[in-house]
Amino acid sequence: MQAPLLLLVALPFIGSLIASVLPSNARNAESTLAGLIALACAVQAALYFPEIAAGHVIRQQIEWLPSLGMNFTLRMDGFAWMFSMLVLGIGALVVLYARYYMSPADPVPRFFSFLLAFMGAMSGVVLSGNLIQIALFWELTSLFSFLLIGYWHHRRDARRGARMALTVTGAGGLCLLAGMLVLGHIVGSTDLDVVLAAGEQVRAHALYPVVLVLVLLGAFTKSAQFPFHFWLPHAMAAPTPVSAYLHSATMVKAGVFLLARLWPVLAGSEEWFWIVTLTGLATLLIGGFSAIFQNDLKGVLAYSTISHLGLITTLLGLNSPLAAVAAVFHIINHATFKASLFMAVGIVDHETGTRDIQRLSGLWRYMPITATLTMVAGAAMAGVPLLNGFISKEMFFSEAVFVTSAPWFDHLLPVAAVVAGAFSVAYSLRFTVEVFFGPDTCNALPRQPHEPPHWMRVPIELLVLACLVVGTLPQWSVGQVLAVAATPVVGGTLPPFDLAVWHGFNTPLVMSLVAMTLGIALYALLRRPMAAGQFVRPPLLGRFSGNTAFRRVLAQLTAASRVLLRVLSTHRLQPQVLLMMVVTLAAALASLWLTLRAPTVWTGTRPILTFSPMFALLWVVGIVAAVSATWQAKYHRLTALALMSVAGLCTVITFAWFSAPDLALTQLSVEAVTTVLFVLGLRWLPKRIEQQDYEPTLLARVKARARRSRDLLVALGAGIGMATLSYAVMTRNFPQSISPFFLERAVPEGGGTNVVNVMLVDFRGFDTLGEITVLGVVALTVYALLRRFRPARESVMLPPQQRAVPADLDTDLVNAQTDTDTARGYLLVPAVLMRLLLPVAAVIAVYLFMRGHNLPGGGFVAGLVLSTAFIVQYIVSGTQWVEAHMPLAPPRWIAFGLLTASGTGLGSFFFGYPFLTTHMAHFTLPLLGEIHVASALFYDIGVFTLVVGATLLILTALGHQAVRGRRQPGRVLATQASGV
Repeated sequence: MQAPLLLLVALPFIGSLIASVLPSNARNAESTLAGLIALACAVQAALYFPEIAAGHVIRQQIEWLPSLGMNFTLRMDGFAWMFSMLVLGIGALVVLYARYYMSPADPVPRFFSFLLAFMGAMSGVVLSGNLIQIALFWELTSLFSFLLIGYWHHRRDARRGARMALTVTGAGGLCLLAGMLVLGHIVGSTDLDVVLAAGEQVRAHALYPVVLVLVLLGAFTKSAQFPFHFWLPHAMAAPTPVSAYLHSATMVKAGVFLLARLWPVLAGSEEWFWIVTLTGLATLLIGGFSAIFQNDLKGVLAYSTISHLGLITTLLGLNSPLAAVAAVFHIINHATFKASLFMAVGIVDHETGTRDIQRLSGLWRYMPITATLTMVAGAAMAGVPLLNGFISKEMFFSEAVFVTSAPWFDHLLPVAAVVAGAFSVAYSLRFTVEVFFGPDTCNALPRQPHEPPHWMRVPIELLVLACLVVGTLPQWSVGQVLAVAATPVVGGTLPPFDLAVWHGFNTPLVMSLVAMTLGIALYALLRRPMAAGQFVRPPLLGRFSGNTAFRRVLAQLTAASRVLLRVLSTHRLQPQVLLMMVVTLAAALASLWLTLRAPTVWTGTRPILTFSPMFALLWVVGIVAAVSATWQAKYHRLTALALMSVAGLCTVITFAWFSAPDLALTQLSVEAVTTVLFVLGLRWLPKRIEQQDYEPTLLARVKARARRSRDLLVALGAGIGMATLSYAVMTRNFPQSISPFFLERAVPEGGGTNVVNVMLVDFRGFDTLGEITVLGVVALTVYALLRRFRPARESVMLPPQQRAVPADLDTDLVNAQTDTDTARGYLLVPAVLMRLLLPVAAVIAVYLFMRGHNLPGGGFVAGLVLSTAFIVQYIVSGTQWVEAHMPLAPPRWIAFGLLTASGTGLGSFFFGYPFLTTHMAHFTLPLLGEIHVASALFYDIGVFTLVVGATLLILTALGHQAVRGRRQPGRVLATQASGV
């Protein structure tokens, strides 16, 4: 029985998590783990070949959001199988190579963790059966490649290269996501099988040019096509195993994979032909020409990679099925010889200490085996006969000769193909001859060169052997694999092709001979000037730097953002809130502009409830409290906060009045928690200016009055607008109300009679998961922002000439400590009582939690109740006492909550149900009788623990405040929460 496709994606991610927690000195353990996972996945993928070769498409689907057509779908056809073998097979070889390349001084666990995560993301791109899913894994490859390229983050070039790669490929990924959404809209489905069968429908649609441009932007940025090719050479700052993996078989191949994947859908039009072909041709020539003049060995391989990616793109753009077959074949060939060359460069760098071609010479004497392997792989890159690169290059020449389009292009393409072939010969000769032959300069190298360990060389030997076998026995070795892989690309009907080594003396052979002759002549012509250092950068093209343009664009964007920040932003919160409110009101008024004459906009036909004097009195109290809070905020913030709480209590009573006990409980708990947090936050604010300390001028008083009048008008507009909108909604009858849906299904499908709780943990569980995730992120953000920032000493906001600096700051510290101790002494008796309150509150929290699925309560309100109990302990006992006696570790509560909630949702997958599907179980226990348990219980546990952790973390961030003063060794004063 075959293992599920999910393992090919999940195992690398699981291995990444395991590798991240291994000790830093366990290099063997980490490499063994990564190698076994890559090898196991490669073997598993290889076992699928008989079924794939029979023409079947293996498809496995996990329901996610079936009502929206969003399911986690994995599919493997011949093309996906071929790419999976490249990703996993070469990944296993790179892991073996990295075991000997990486230094024990490096953080090796982090390296293998990132590498495995990237492997999983790349497998996800290849095996995804849904357009949105492809875009998701696509962005993950950009993220993990950023981490891999910037692995040596202490190096400036690594940081810059990583940022550049992430910016370019990430922006292309956003374009790809937009293109996928539009493509799904055209087809009516995001399922890849449906999309691949709708090629004529897509090409005939009016939005086809939009889809084409967006998808091509995603593919071109990822595969470093002109004009986005500049990021790839800067990514060479990564460790060589990363370059060997990302830039031979995985990341840069993702772009051409996407072009080939969507070839049946998007190809066949004039727009596709001209955009893709001309882009690929420009990339082919620019990359090949630039590679000749690079002095860094990895720079030569970087630009040669760009050139070969341009060759593949050109083939895919020709709208010819045979050209598409040649593109698939060259994807395989390029992955084998380019991975081996990158690893060979790593060996040279590892054993000599440099990659500079001008410093390397005569290495054949010291590294004969490595030199031989490198020369064979370099010859394959140059397209020398009896090697795999020669056959795919011949197929390219054939298509270049027989293409039919505009007359000028029919003549241009063969010439460009020959010139590109000559470039490949020239830079391949420079790559091998300059390094391994010539005078012996090894005494001037940082290290004495020698052969590497045998197992470090084994991956290169296997890849070079593949180059030889495919080059001499192509039909026998790779014929069936190529046929299986190319069939889905061309749409199911494979054109006849022949992989024979000898096709007679024909035009493509003549073109190959001419290209080789021109390449040798070009190398001979440029060898001496390059050795003398006359070419610091490529001629002609050296004047145009994509890196410079990229940095200028970033600089302009940064300057523009700073201008906008100065115009639209301020350090004060009030103007920012004012701006948001004004923009919101303007948008609301604009949306109502066309419907002002329609009376149904304002009122509905639903009958109004009978007037209740008690309810009206309740809200008179609430309104008076709210208005008084705004008035008192000018003088007494603590009084204003108490009045705000009164308005909040009126809201609580309103919820209870309208039979919403869950909302009332939650609102009451939120009021208690936020009031305490507001009190702590008040300490961060400066005191108001007292009238006797500072008398404002007449102009200042006029400005202040005008500002308050403006704020009053904005507040009235917002309040009246929301009241009008609420009235308009509540006076309407909705014939298609969603309420009956939840009321009818709460018990049979959710297993609970409390419809509100069932909605939160089941029907809208995905929304709740997003909300608690945001809550956890907010708590961590508040803690991160405040843990190092300390507020200035509260002082009266006087003019500079009236401010006084304390003469003895150490005396202030002592006085502050004395005041804190005195405050805690007054609270000694309540502290004892409040500590006894903690277990009572915990019991109440458990009670509310356990009854929440059938009666008012639940994980959220239970978490707030327990948080309130902990907050009371902080208030009466002080931060230090609580942390000494109850090490709560709020971040762990947050992590446990997220993992529990997510794990509960993922658990339904194992039973074949969509994400977060609730399951019920019934148990009969002695004494207790029948027990009803829903899987939502565990989800609610996650909500409960995260709410407690997030609240306590914010409290900790606000409670730990240091008094400004001179810090002495071993002496850090923390103001207690009780001092607030």
